Amino acid sequence: MAASHVNTPMMEQYRRIKVEYPDAILFYRLGDFYEMFFEDALVASKILAIALTSRNRGDPDEVPMCGVPYHSAEGYIAKLLRAGHRVAVCEQLEDARFAKGVVKRDVQKVLTPATSVETTPETTGESCYTASVFADTCSVGLALGDLTTGDFRVCELTSSGMLERLSDELERRQVKELIRPETAGALDEILRPMSSVFQTAVQDVRFSPAAAAQELREHFGVSELDGLIPAEWPAARRAAGALLHYFRSLRRASLSHLRRLSCYDPSDRLVLDPGTLRNLELLRNSRDGTSAFTLLEVLDHTTTPMGARFLRSALTAPSRDLAAINERLDAVGELVENSAVRHKLRDGLRHVSDIERLVSRITLGVAFPRDLIQLGRSLEPAPECLRHVESLRAALFGALASGWDCCTDLADLIAKSILPSPAAVLKEGGIIRDGWNAELDELRALSRDSKSTIVAMEARERDRTGIGSLKIKFNKVFGYYIEVSKPNLRLVPPDYLRKQTLANAERFTTPELSEYEAKVLGAEEKICELEERLFVEVRERLSREAPRLQDLAARIAVVDFVMALAEQAVEGSYCRPALHAGSRLRLADSRHPVIERVTPTRFVPNDCEMDDATRQILIVTGPNMGGKSTYLRQVALCAVMAQMGSFVPAREAVLPVFDRVFTRVGASDNLAQGQSTFMVEMVETAQILNSATSSSLIILDEVGRGTGTFDGLSLAWAIVEQIHNQVSLRAKTLFATHYFELTELELQCPRVKNCHITVKEGKDRIVFLRKVKDGRADKSYGIHVAALAGLPKEVVERAREILGNLESNELDPLGKPRLARSRRAADGRQLVLFEPPAPPELAGLKQDIENIKIEELTPLEALNRLHEMKKRMQNAK
Repeated sequence: MAASHVNTPMMEQYRRIKVEYPDAILFYRLGDFYEMFFEDALVASKILAIALTSRNRGDPDEVPMCGVPYHSAEGYIAKLLRAGHRVAVCEQLEDARFAKGVVKRDVQKVLTPATSVETTPETTGESCYTASVFADTCSVGLALGDLTTGDFRVCELTSSGMLERLSDELERRQVKELIRPETAGALDEILRPMSSVFQTAVQDVRFSPAAAAQELREHFGVSELDGLIPAEWPAARRAAGALLHYFRSLRRASLSHLRRLSCYDPSDRLVLDPGTLRNLELLRNSRDGTSAFTLLEVLDHTTTPMGARFLRSALTAPSRDLAAINERLDAVGELVENSAVRHKLRDGLRHVSDIERLVSRITLGVAFPRDLIQLGRSLEPAPECLRHVESLRAALFGALASGWDCCTDLADLIAKSILPSPAAVLKEGGIIRDGWNAELDELRALSRDSKSTIVAMEARERDRTGIGSLKIKFNKVFGYYIEVSKPNLRLVPPDYLRKQTLANAERFTTPELSEYEAKVLGAEEKICELEERLFVEVRERLSREAPRLQDLAARIAVVDFVMALAEQAVEGSYCRPALHAGSRLRLADSRHPVIERVTPTRFVPNDCEMDDATRQILIVTGPNMGGKSTYLRQVALCAVMAQMGSFVPAREAVLPVFDRVFTRVGASDNLAQGQSTFMVEMVETAQILNSATSSSLIILDEVGRGTGTFDGLSLAWAIVEQIHNQVSLRAKTLFATHYFELTELELQCPRVKNCHITVKEGKDRIVFLRKVKDGRADKSYGIHVAALAGLPKEVVERAREILGNLESNELDPLGKPRLARSRRAADGRQLVLFEPPAPPELAGLKQDIENIKIEELTPLEALNRLHEMKKRMQNAK
């Protein structure tokens, strides 16, 4: 019995479908629930914290199962996706009331962490890129697609270091999902460590030139691909074609919102590798990985999700195009000066929702009525926004206003067709406005008039039968009926048909009432069906206009981005940077944009002067906690902000256009790959020395501290010399260090200059002035900082004794330093640690020297005595 139950036609259908999706959790629609069986149920019940039950409980063939209501499935699916699972959604393809045998079912979509438009993303300001990568012997193709917004772009990387550049690009784009060929080859080295990214191996044939070209031609409706992707980018074509196939395999719906394919070259942007993104805390802080206390948080005054995503993109990939940067700075500057327009734009855009993601839901056929209402409200501010943009003079605003389509016809379509507060579920009705469809209006009139019609019918029946208490009622089980109390049953006419007998009454119907019931109830069902059909028609009309809506969203994103930068420029008293093609860097009274907001005391601004002639490398010395790291980072942040088109936290800023910003900061290890802290430090430093150019900016903080003092000092010295002397390198470099010996480089290398963080020293305490001045620091004040940190007093005092010995360079008779000369034993005798006993051969040497009477020696005797002592010293070694 159990086996037959497990092998029912329904379960056989389930197994057939599940075989096609072995790597996904199958949501199998059964009536009002999505059910999961077998291993899927075991996994899902734990993640979703729902009850695990079974079919045929207690039997050897017991089938584990669990389920969730279909109308609230979105939240459950989102949890599974966040846990790193795929979800295959299997729907009923026919009405169970009219099905013969098992209801037809099939998977309509497969949801993955980066491709689910049905679930609300955790951060609306982030993109959800799926990356497709393909590598051959001389190039790497990269395609990036965001199914939730319609963003689709490709690039091709060539020459040396292309795999490292691929890794940088994947990190910069914050890729959520990645597809690669089954035979990944050299890509394995890069992709294997990316454990946080959801990865899928796709059949190699999907990356073949023929298959990829066919996908691209069919999707974009072109016969030649040169207008889409250059012929010189064959690897990019293969990656893009495979990505389109992957998206199609997930969705049985149109991908028409993926219409804008853009080709880009990462070298056109300021390159920020993963280490730099992390060390400068551009997007995430190093403490809990959130955006709190980051540059993103400081700059993000955007009011729309599209603007927030544009800000992220600009922040992680600033421009190197001087003209484009200045065009953006002109726009920011105009809004800084024109506060009235800035505030009006901000007020208008505050009501704009995520148009890009709404359009994606519409084109994929998963948008609900409330999504359309949200889109309509987001289109309403567009005409007013255009008027404000047209009033501005900057070239960027002129370009945005030219061709600006407010999509007012689409807003009108939504306003005239959809109710302002529509039902949440399609099949319940309550979606379409009166006046949109004549047939719907007639059906609604019939439904609305049913009450008055029934009242009139009830009055007629009372008059006809003489039963004053006769009532016509309705319930969901029996429909409409006439209720007559038992004392009046003798007055019931012959045409009444009995439906139900109660204790005190009986219920009847008549041919007229049955006919009217069928008409009214049929109208209600038809209303729901018709409203759903009409809604789908409106949704499809909007879907055909996706390019117009996407173009408007892109323009709003730029306006929102520029407005946000202007808002922060005013709030933070930033200045407009002067960028140029030369080499001079000058920052007057620069500040750290994040720290100045959170520090409880006044932030101390600092200057920075650098050039290629005399100040290429700055060696920064000074006490711990004095502000060296802050100083280094604020210079780098000012460069990043300037090239993204932002004003910068300084009184004056003159900056060259950099090609890359490198940072080597802090201590971290990579135990999974067998790399110690020092190895990671050296690997990152090697990448800098091998990749930087004379147009780069390098930030080095305490390089060489992860090993022995002499090894570390030697490496740090050699690294500075290499940056200074290598003609192809010669990058502007700020090097913070506690190796005071490095300050001697200023005497040997003409483009190395020393600067230091100033302090004010009192008795047993110091005050950090945090001001940067030229010249070297006199000491590191490490023991003072240790005292401030709360080290026991005896430890601090002992450290001062040892430091005094080291600084005085005291030597023992063998020329070795006495590290701990001044510690004394309890009896008052001096206890000398680390001092070896004198060799017996030298036991009387000191006494002999003291006994010599120099005035009584002849020159020859003095030479002989000196020769004798030298021999004794040599024999003692």
